[in-house]
Amino acid sequence: MYTKLRNVAGVAQTEAKKSSDLFAKCQYLDELTGGRGVVFATGTPISNSMAELYTMMRYLQYGMLQDRGLTLFDEWASTFGEVTTSVELKPEGTGYRMRTRFSRFYNLPELMALWREAADIQTADMLNLPVPEVERKNVVVKPTNIQREMVAELGERAEAVRNGNVDPSEDNMLKITNDGRKLALDQRLIDPLLPDEAGSKVNASVEEVFRLWQEFASTKGTQLVFCDLSTPKAEKKIKCMTDGVAAVQAAAFSVYADVRDKLIGHGVPPGEIAFIHDADNEKKKAELFAKVRSGKVRILLGSTQKMGAGTNVQTLLAAEHHLDVPWRPSDIEQREGRAIRQGNTNKKVFIHRYVTEGTFDAYSWQLIETKQRFISQVMSGKAPSRSCEDLDEAVLSYGEIKALSTGNPHILEKVQLETDVTKLRLLKSSHVSQRYRLEDMLLLQYPQQLLERRQKIGAIERDIPRRDANTPEDREQFFMTVMGREYTDKAAAGAELLALCQTVVQRGEAMEIGSYRGFAMRLEYRAMEQAFVVGLRGAAVYFAELGTDVQGNLARLNNALNGMEAHLKKLTQEISEIEKQQENTRQELEKPFAQEQELAEKEARLSAVNALLNIDGKNSIPDLMDDTLDIEPPQRAAKDYER
Repeated sequence: MYTKLRNVAGVAQTEAKKSSDLFAKCQYLDELTGGRGVVFATGTPISNSMAELYTMMRYLQYGMLQDRGLTLFDEWASTFGEVTTSVELKPEGTGYRMRTRFSRFYNLPELMALWREAADIQTADMLNLPVPEVERKNVVVKPTNIQREMVAELGERAEAVRNGNVDPSEDNMLKITNDGRKLALDQRLIDPLLPDEAGSKVNASVEEVFRLWQEFASTKGTQLVFCDLSTPKAEKKIKCMTDGVAAVQAAAFSVYADVRDKLIGHGVPPGEIAFIHDADNEKKKAELFAKVRSGKVRILLGSTQKMGAGTNVQTLLAAEHHLDVPWRPSDIEQREGRAIRQGNTNKKVFIHRYVTEGTFDAYSWQLIETKQRFISQVMSGKAPSRSCEDLDEAVLSYGEIKALSTGNPHILEKVQLETDVTKLRLLKSSHVSQRYRLEDMLLLQYPQQLLERRQKIGAIERDIPRRDANTPEDREQFFMTVMGREYTDKAAAGAELLALCQTVVQRGEAMEIGSYRGFAMRLEYRAMEQAFVVGLRGAAVYFAELGTDVQGNLARLNNALNGMEAHLKKLTQEISEIEKQQENTRQELEKPFAQEQELAEKEARLSAVNALLNIDGKNSIPDLMDDTLDIEPPQRAAKDYER
């Protein structure tokens, strides 16, 4: 991707050969098919950054981008995006810094209108599928003294990298970030000889998994434990010297093995615990999934890559556990989608997220929050506003976890208030939008609907005497005019109607064909319905679909005319229903926003907390963060090898 933007997080400067190859093939197919030769099918078209939407539009809508002068990324981004600089946690989790990112969209209705020319978006709130209710729990654990010391050491390493005091081949932000993620999961991933602390994240997860294993024993409820770090590997041994004596120690620590061994120690049968990594081919994987669906394996541990998309084990799935934080919001969606899906026999599923305070967990959840914000703005099933910043409850949940892991009560209160205020503002916005819709219905739609139905009633009341005056007393008598010729024989008239069907197809348009019982007849072919239809026009029009039977077609014409009274009754009932809806709408318009006072109180408290933290101050740095806030000069930001 070619761009002049520099030092903007989430905008890469490199290109991939396979992406360039796919782009060339998409253009070639579009040339052959007039822009209709490529179909992408995915549940997560935008999973990580703003650039992905531009890339998807470039693959699928390159001609449209050319027509609108949006071919270059900078042109597209300046039209729809905004780069902002704000305070965020450092990657090492020890303080705060200023960071430039894409964080907001403008002209969202126009962007979504362009995107929907190629995208058929179906979100969960649109589909309303029968999936279980979700109860989420954030399990927050305190860091050990060793973890605190190591986090401080990571901070020193990060400062050295930012200041250019270390060669990138020796240490860089990506390496520091990976070490920080390991440390947040378990300190033994840094050094397997460190002690196993009782209050660690791993031990907290073992207790929760075991508790739920017991709780769902009667129904054989199953659980998934997601962990992308410390996946199972072959055990290795190293030799070390202790008081001059050679000893053998385990070189590799595995969270997977630790969780399994501790669960077995609690009393879980070994056969009910499995690793997804043990199923190293499709046959073994299918057998393992079948055991989970039947409840023979009740605890399955795996990574997002191996246990995400395509893992259909939801039948008895009662709980999920996030031991670590993946890089992309789509990974969270894929993880939780294993349980929140059709076919799960449980009415409620429990999702646990484990966070270690004061570690990289805060930074990791912040990354997820930033990315999810963008995706929510673009992929929301709701009508977009002109500009957008915070939209989705998933963002609020990630933000809450980020705040929990900082350990700062003021930050936590700020995020909780922002969560409540944002939800209340969304509710108020929905309330205001609903009022506009109700006013529109009351002033425009209902009167128009009543007018149309009353006009139809008047037309039918005029047509009934016409029909009766042209109906013979003897039902055996018959008279029809077709193409200027008078017919008194039903079979001959019916045969002529069928013959005219071919004429209509050949002409490619509807045609006037005659009259019956005082009503003019018009024959048309409806391609969408693949049906021939006769319209009997008086003051109103009455339709009859033709079949292949001669006598049956005449009966259908008579039924269309004889159904006027039933149609009158139906229209009268509809008028009554619309009038009731009018009255209900008037009553709804009189109701104020029920949570107006709560919103005002929380907005006032949020302003007070912001003043306390001075987060929004332009001339000073927050007092509570003076020792930790790092504002990077632009020339140094490029040295941040942040993933």
